[in-house]
Amino acid sequence: MKTQEDDLLVYDEDDAVKFILNYIPAEDKARINDEKIEYVLDVVYEYYDENGLIDEDSTEEASIDEEEMFKYIQKCAKKDKMQLSEDDIQLILDGEYEYGKSLGIYTEEK
Repeated sequence: MKTQEDDLLVYDEDDAVKFILNYIPAEDKARINDEKIEYVLDVVYEYYDENGLIDEDSTEEASIDEEEMFKYIQKCAKKDKMQLSEDDIQLILDGEYEYGKSLGIYTEEK
């Protein structure tokens, strides 16, 4: 039986970037490239780390304040002069969520 811990080991950022690029609608691909996706994924990981949401010794689910995380990404993108609109960030986050769901990392809240 596959455990959630096993799933965490198969999260691959390169695969996530490819998945997200395929997830993004064609009309948005002119603005969103792999560099921007990698940036957002790095900031998400930084957010998780700063908020104690990453515990490699635990398989318990963490509750994530999506609005707070979104604002954190916006703030970082502005500070780092990344050309990311709110829609771009949301598309990348939606794609990352779908990638995580495909691995069994994320589950829908009931």
